[in-house]
Amino acid sequence: MRPELEAQLLNCRNLPSPPGVALRIIELAQDPDVVMATAADAIGLDAALSARMLRIANSPLYASRRRVENLSQALTVLGLNATLTLALGFSLSRCGSGTHPAAQERVWRRSVIAALASRVLGQRAGISKVEELMLAGLLQDIGVLALLEVLGDDYARLVERAVGNAELLAAERDWLGCDHATVGGWLARQWNLPALLREAIIESEMPASDTPFNACVAVSGHIADIWLAGMDQARTEDAHRHAAMQAATRLGIDYPGFLALTEEMLVALPEVYALFDVPPAPPARIQALLDQARELLVVRNLREIQDAARARKEANEHEDRARRLAEEVRRDPLTGAYNRSQLEEVLEKEFDAATRHGWPLSIAFIDLDDFKQVNDRWGHLVGDEVLRNFAKALMRQVRGSDIVARYGGEEFLVVLPGIGEEAAAQVVRRILSEVAGVAMADVDGQPLHITFSAGLATQGALEQFRHVDDLLRAADEALYGAKREGRNRVSVGAIGP
Repeated sequence: MRPELEAQLLNCRNLPSPPGVALRIIELAQDPDVVMATAADAIGLDAALSARMLRIANSPLYASRRRVENLSQALTVLGLNATLTLALGFSLSRCGSGTHPAAQERVWRRSVIAALASRVLGQRAGISKVEELMLAGLLQDIGVLALLEVLGDDYARLVERAVGNAELLAAERDWLGCDHATVGGWLARQWNLPALLREAIIESEMPASDTPFNACVAVSGHIADIWLAGMDQARTEDAHRHAAMQAATRLGIDYPGFLALTEEMLVALPEVYALFDVPPAPPARIQALLDQARELLVVRNLREIQDAARARKEANEHEDRARRLAEEVRRDPLTGAYNRSQLEEVLEKEFDAATRHGWPLSIAFIDLDDFKQVNDRWGHLVGDEVLRNFAKALMRQVRGSDIVARYGGEEFLVVLPGIGEEAAAQVVRRILSEVAGVAMADVDGQPLHITFSAGLATQGALEQFRHVDDLLRAADEALYGAKREGRNRVSVGAIGP
């Protein structure tokens, strides 16, 4: 993204921003200790959001044998993760000033269709995070709303004139040097959305995807374009063929499977339209889409689509092998945590991003207390078992967006993007408490428990380090402070130079 566009986005007072309840839900979604009652309290502050959660709990997407009558029952039916994810989607769908209604209506119609398509694709691909997929599908075009606010009428006319998403992307790249997916990823970072969603938004308009999750989101946009083609039969047929090809090449879905997916969406879409207050498509349009989908089964393109599906299956197998090999190179062979070289690469990127955008970045040096005594008393095999089990326990206690790396010997480093000093200290102290209660090995029938000392440093609004090495040095000095103070504790580093 060009610096001048980023500056415009940063200085735009009308940039879409999450409502207060959405900010609270984002915070809760990243807290591993959150409970259902806390989520219910946050959602209950917004009457409209509460009503939508009741509607979705009673919808065919979450069919229950008995009707859900209140928010507490709705949250029980949906589960905590689905509740937070769907509530966030409903809250964020109300972002934007509404100054360009025609363009915004087009964006949200595509987004709502893509949300359902992402969910259905994920179910067929065996991905468990269907609510996160639905949210990523809904937010993949959020960058269009940001550009409407920053660029105004000129961009609105661009959106309204573009014949299909591909034409809009080409026009954006020609004018801005980037597309709305890049802007959407930037905005997601400003909102502190999880890395899983940010990456899916950024990759939604790329020709290839790094993960099946991101592939589902990218293909969902192509499926949504079928519904947006209007009554032009040629455009609809092209959109349908292109979406089927994308599903085949990216996800290995053959055409009969794609047809079944289309029929499933046609049944569920009216309910999803109602949930997001999007006007439904005319019944004649729905029937035409279904008829055309069935006709494509016998056209000459079917063989091409089937061949593409087989090729994708073979490519997936090669990619899986290559991914496993690449992951092995990035991981410490003993503990499974990231190795030091991978850590340095990731930490450098996170430090640069935090410094440039002004969001916090915390790191914690962790050193096992008296680990030498474990090796001396019980031998290196027991020591290795302790290190393996400690690393597993550590990785279970952090978010998916956090990084756990073995720095050397019995020393580990945890990278916590987007978390300030106070919250990071709470996280590390919670981990210390949890780990101390878990046996890391069994020696002669007796559990072996360990503790650790940790040094914490934060790049944030009050603490500005000039270089990532300064941040590491501050955390290292804090670690030695924890050791001097008696071990089994967390110490916070001083402000950088």
